[in-house]
Amino acid sequence: MTLFQTMPVEDPVTIFALAMVIFLVAPLLLERHRLPGIIGIILVGAAIGPNAAGIIERGEAIVLLGEVGLIYLMFLAGVEIDLNRFFDNIDQSIIFGVLAFLIPQGVGTVFGMWVFGFSLSTALLFAAIFASHTLLAYPIARQLGIVGNDAVTATIGGTVLTNVLALLVLVIVVASAEAPLDWLFWVELGLGITLLFTGIWYIVPWLGRRFFRSLAEESYFEFLFVMAALFGSAVFAEIVGAEPIIGALVAGLALNRLIPDRGPLMNRVQFVGNALFIPFFLLSIGLLVDVSLIVGGRESLLLAGSLIGLTLVTKFVASWLTGLLYAYDHDQIGSMFGLSVGQAEALAIVLIAFEAGIPGFDTDMINGAVSMILVVSLVSPIVVEKYGRAVVTKEGRGKREPTDLRQRILIPFTPVPEHHEKLMKYHESLLDLALSIREEQSTEPLHTLAVVHPGPKTEQKVATADAAIAHTEEYAAGAEVPVTFHTRVDHNIASGITRAAVENRITTILLDWDGMRLYRQPLFSQTRRQVLAWTDQLVLVSRIREPLNTVSRIIVVLPPELSHNPNFYKVGQTIERIAAGTGAPIRALVVEESGDYYEQLFGELESNTPIEREYIDDWDRLIRVLSEDVTVSDLVVCASARRNTIGWRPELQELTERVPTLTSGDFVVIYPPVGGDTDEQPQLSME
Repeated sequence: MTLFQTMPVEDPVTIFALAMVIFLVAPLLLERHRLPGIIGIILVGAAIGPNAAGIIERGEAIVLLGEVGLIYLMFLAGVEIDLNRFFDNIDQSIIFGVLAFLIPQGVGTVFGMWVFGFSLSTALLFAAIFASHTLLAYPIARQLGIVGNDAVTATIGGTVLTNVLALLVLVIVVASAEAPLDWLFWVELGLGITLLFTGIWYIVPWLGRRFFRSLAEESYFEFLFVMAALFGSAVFAEIVGAEPIIGALVAGLALNRLIPDRGPLMNRVQFVGNALFIPFFLLSIGLLVDVSLIVGGRESLLLAGSLIGLTLVTKFVASWLTGLLYAYDHDQIGSMFGLSVGQAEALAIVLIAFEAGIPGFDTDMINGAVSMILVVSLVSPIVVEKYGRAVVTKEGRGKREPTDLRQRILIPFTPVPEHHEKLMKYHESLLDLALSIREEQSTEPLHTLAVVHPGPKTEQKVATADAAIAHTEEYAAGAEVPVTFHTRVDHNIASGITRAAVENRITTILLDWDGMRLYRQPLFSQTRRQVLAWTDQLVLVSRIREPLNTVSRIIVVLPPELSHNPNFYKVGQTIERIAAGTGAPIRALVVEESGDYYEQLFGELESNTPIEREYIDDWDRLIRVLSEDVTVSDLVVCASARRNTIGWRPELQELTERVPTLTSGDFVVIYPPVGGDTDEQPQLSME
């Protein structure tokens, strides 16, 4: 029997193979014509679907994978949003969410009663179809790198409120059609929504921190935990009477700080969604389209035109009003409109109302809704692509130009046998720190180094060292970051590190406190002091025992006079990147100084991280605060200085030696670079 002798294709392997070809070819063809690739999947789905060529039916498997894709899309939006910026601008999300719901809901209700003669309940559901919205073009916003823009953040945050309100209208109208609404219904509804948000928000992160801390090393179990939390939250949402997509979005927000932006886990989450689940969601939308019914039926055509027009107009008005209130520019408003005009759960609202027997919700309404979904699915990506690129261009103009010297990070590792599990964990922890401070758009590899002592069987020692650090390439590959290996033979470890730093034009050196102490030679402190004395680069000395994604707070120690070091901006920048990577708030302990200069510096960094400042009178009190207040879930970051440089004092040396005894958790000591080109440093007032 030939492959397509019978139509539609029913063999699951063939269907899956066709889907993979579509996911590969359709986006590539459209992107060659400068159109968003996701449109191609929808168009091909419409062409080969049951209402056109009839090659593939929208069977149970497609429906299942499509629903999973929608849930996954909402989850990704929650995971990738900048939570610090979201909470700083939460009023913008609320305002946009309210406007994006009330304007379509109000206009749609009046339009439905006046034009189509619907009853109040039917008109309310008619309006709810387009009062909600789906972040259909979110993958494009992520690819453009505008997810952190204030307007885009407000749109993502407003999606939660808009969808919850639209689905509440559905629940209330359907319930009223079955029985009168009494006080018990309202109590159950309120408790269910409250339980959904509070339960997921507190329980999922609590479980996540304990799970990640219990793992001996990074593995696929981390991804499986995320999937379990995601779909468990979606099921929980159904149990309390909400839609699974709401549970998925809240789960994404709850896990946001446990999934580092640049780590292997985030790469796995994005890869599975972009390559599999989200394309199936787009394909399922395409398979719904029936052009013949839309064109052939006057009622379907009128409903489709009304839904399309009302969606475009009301969502634009909501975006424009929000932009007017918060002084967004034309391109930001366009990006908001493009993201909020997308629709998907509208079909769920129509189908549920159809099955519940709500008057007016018949096959014509279903066809109209499908037509609306198809049109806005084509419009949304195009609009976001156009205006999002303009936003990227404007943001790029406002950024400080980088120096000629690119960031290059060197990570010296301890060359002990590969099977040393504790050391492998140290290596992975240090790589996590390197990934968090790595420049976002950097194409430079991470440089790893093993220094081997010369002597008998030197070649064998070099081979052992190479094998010992080989697994770092696999770990970093999970985050799509290249690694370059270096092995040196030297009598002195610090000398080997210094020479490797010079030869490879290294800008940042990461030293591991626990790993370096495993060397058989001199005390670690001697190696550290020699590296600091013989190098000019930014140096981080760290002990990372707990996973960085489980850090709940960053305690930063800012000593006096160090703020006047001309290269201290590099230290502040590094702290800000660590905070952005972990999503944890900062508690800054400013010692013997007013802190005005530090405050000015962090303001120049334009950090979205919440910073709580506390002024410490003397060093003894600082030691007491660190010993009494620091917990195992805190990351202590000490800004220090090299001897005989601006900001150095004997107390700093004592502090850096005592920090490992003051906390059983993670700590990092940061030393600013010496000399170099400081033209890119901010010119801050010293008054």
